[in-house]
Amino acid sequence: MECSDPKCAIHGGLKTRGAEFTGRVVSDKAKKTAIVERDYTRYMYKYERYLRKRSRIPAHNPECLSAKAGDVVKIAESRKLSKTKAFVITAIVKKKE
Repeated sequence: MECSDPKCAIHGGLKTRGAEFTGRVVSDKAKKTAIVERDYTRYMYKYERYLRKRSRIPAHNPECLSAKAGDVVKIAESRKLSKTKAFVITAIVKKKE
């Protein structure tokens, strides 16, 4: 499906660079924006243990993909798209069941 979104990384003119992450969409309420939550571990030298952390990244949600809450998606870094968005959804890895 072709989309007319100029900020789409697949069909539009937006280039991606740098970081690529896989995460779960926790909110898709905002227009053309999805909040992607990413779980990761960080080593704590003082306690010699790993700490579980998570980050919530606002990402542009193109019309052609339109990821919904619960989907596992791949996001890539791009130029600043708005005040908070600097990532764009490039693919849906797994749909919500």
